Amino acid sequence: MFGINGPEFILLLIIGVLVIGPSRLPEYTQKLANLVKEVRRMASGAREQIKEEVGIDIDEVDWKKYDPRQYDPRRIIKDALLDDESKPVSAGAPAAVDNKPKPPARVIEKLADGEAAPFDSEAT
Repeated sequence: MFGINGPEFILLLIIGVLVIGPSRLPEYTQKLANLVKEVRRMASGAREQIKEEVGIDIDEVDWKKYDPRQYDPRRIIKDALLDDESKPVSAGAPAAVDNKPKPPARVIEKLADGEAAPFDSEAT
């Protein structure tokens, strides 16, 4: 918790009790208890709000299904490449035809030697 181990935490508690003093200690412990209750209430309210908006209970979600560590790209590619479930094409089946229109060839205009490149003052 915040990089503080057990003995350091106990030392901080003792220093806090000495600084606050025994007369104000009950007041501050009550404030701390109220703060903890308020944080719990806010967390419960947030859980209820999520349940209302999303429509599912957080406890019912299967978090293992959403764990990104299960998606190993190497395994996925290996499985896809070694997948032998491709259907063989029969001898009488027509070959697949690519009917996609081809994009027009790009025309590249070269500048003459010594000619300055066009400049657009409005370009960023």
